[in-house]
Amino acid sequence: MTPESPAERSFGDLMGEVTRDLSTLVRQEVDLAKAELKQEATKAGKAAGMYGGAGFAGYMVLLFASIALWWALSNVMDQGWAALIVAVLWAVVGAVLYVVARGQMREVRGMPRTAETVKEIPPALKPDTGGY
Repeated sequence: MTPESPAERSFGDLMGEVTRDLSTLVRQEVDLAKAELKQEATKAGKAAGMYGGAGFAGYMVLLFASIALWWALSNVMDQGWAALIVAVLWAVVGAVLYVVARGQMREVRGMPRTAETVKEIPPALKPDTGGY
């Protein structure tokens, strides 16, 4: 059986082929969007975890700074200064976690490949933007 030329095929066959091609295109775009979204969500989740760690470290800074101030004022001895050193260490941990999280959050870019391939969809398939 030889392939038919477009002129020999029925309108229904041609429309069926266009519909299948369009369906495949849409399915591929959705798959690409899902893959990109999953990748970016993973980055955002890691950064959110680090923000959470920075928040916890900030809480620990307040806790230990309060205890250190209390001990320093009530007992101006080694115990209060030791607690202050622990608070400073928590401040450093919080600052490091915050800086790393901020850097990772800046890497979240959305879905650039999907946006690029959607631009390549033929104009005939895009909705009409003209005013009728």
